[in-house]
Amino acid sequence: MAQAEFIEHTTLAGERWDLVAWTYYGDATLYRGIVMANPAVAIEPVFEAGIVLKVPLLQQSAVMTTNLPPWKRQS
Repeated sequence: MAQAEFIEHTTLAGERWDLVAWTYYGDATLYRGIVMANPAVAIEPVFEAGIVLKVPLLQQSAVMTTNLPPWKRQS
C-alpha cells in the first residue's frame, strides 16, 4: 500500500481549516481531508500560531469543468 504524501503547514494566528484548504487546494470545501490527516489537532474555529498541520497532496482528476460555476473552475 502506498504511503500518503503530505505538505507540512505551520499555522498563523487566526487561520481556519477552510482557509488552509483554500491555500493548498483552491477549494475551501476540501478541508475534511486535512482534518482527517490531523487527528491530534483540536477542532477549533480558529488556530493559534505555530500548529503544524499535515496537508495531504491530492491526486489531480480529469473532472469536466464546463458545468462548474466560474469560481470553481481552474484557469
